[in-house]
Amino acid sequence: FAEMADGGSATAAGAAESEGGLLAELLSPINLFLISLCLFLLYKIIGGRRQPSTPSKPRLPPMKKRDFTPQELQKFDGRRQPSTPSKPRLPPMKKRDFTPQELQKFDGRGEPETEAGRILIGVNGKVFDVSRGRAFYGPEGPYGIFAGRDASRGLGTFSVDKDAIRDEYDDLSDLNAMQWESIREWEQQFEEKYDYVGRLLKPGEEAHDYTDEEDVKEAEQNRERTKDD
Repeated sequence: FAEMADGGSATAAGAAESEGGLLAELLSPINLFLISLCLFLLYKIIGGRRQPSTPSKPRLPPMKKRDFTPQELQKFDGRRQPSTPSKPRLPPMKKRDFTPQELQKFDGRGEPETEAGRILIGVNGKVFDVSRGRAFYGPEGPYGIFAGRDASRGLGTFSVDKDAIRDEYDDLSDLNAMQWESIREWEQQFEEKYDYVGRLLKPGEEAHDYTDEEDVKEAEQNRERTKDD
């Protein structure tokens, strides 16, 4: 019996030693790394099957610093404002010539984007429709004094005073060469940006009867200019 007891003890000790060796092997640094790697890959596989979350809406960018009246501040109450449909742009004006008095009717003081709100300006004998530049030439614009008028003298002398505006035809005969050069430069800019709609008539000069073919050609040029804008 003593031999059997010694044998059992040896067997138990061997089993314990074997289990300890297996545990030590499992807990070795290399095995721990491999187990961790397997768990990480399993997590990525399971997590990849989840439905993608709905992307959050972009946040508003920081507002440009400005001052407010109490009435303006009330607009920022977090309530969505109903969108106002944009008004259609004015169609190209049929080409015609104007006397200074006829030109004064187109000062933009009517409803914007309507025929009553159209803005015409004369530059060096030519008349341009500057309605889409209302921010500059409208009643509240910095150059609103030129609306419905011959702006040549004001552009040539760099003046927005009332003295630069004439009710009658202005032949500009008192301007010097430098002032004339400035007028021609402005004329070129207006030709590139705005629609030419006719001539500013001198006293006794007859209006030109523009043909439909000329109007069609001018309309096509206006459309191309609008695309560029």
